[in-house]
Amino acid sequence: MTMTSAGKTRLFFWLLPFLLVFLSCGKDPHEERAEKDRLKILAYIEEHGLEATELDSGVFIVKEVEGSGPYPNEESKISLFYVGSLLDGTVFDSQYAENMDLRFVVRGFSMGILEFRRGGKGIILVPSGLGYGERGTYTIPRNAVLVFEVEIFDFQ
Repeated sequence: MTMTSAGKTRLFFWLLPFLLVFLSCGKDPHEERAEKDRLKILAYIEEHGLEATELDSGVFIVKEVEGSGPYPNEESKISLFYVGSLLDGTVFDSQYAENMDLRFVVRGFSMGILEFRRGGKGIILVPSGLGYGERGTYTIPRNAVLVFEVEIFDFQ
């Protein structure tokens, strides 16, 4: 079975939108943002002379004090002190929290906290996609990388 010229033309115009979409696809915008954030975090780590570990999620951890005992889990209630800031040092939050429920904080912060034991102290660097993302808040700009200095006192 051979296709007529008109049939080939119809097929071409039917496939054209799909070809244009396929050919115009670059990186996913979320992947692009994650890579930009990663480069910002790496520059921050280098600028501050930190020794950091990157988690699979893209969150970076700097352990200043290891702590001891088991690690908390996602259901743990954490007693800690933290200071949240932007990469430029602007502080947006600072508090002692007792029995903080990790289910109600930004995802990158909770991922980082799970890497610290009782008595642990360090820094959590959160890419924007695991922080406040494109929406930001009244004190945190959109697409901001977050820096949390944390000290874990206890958890249940």
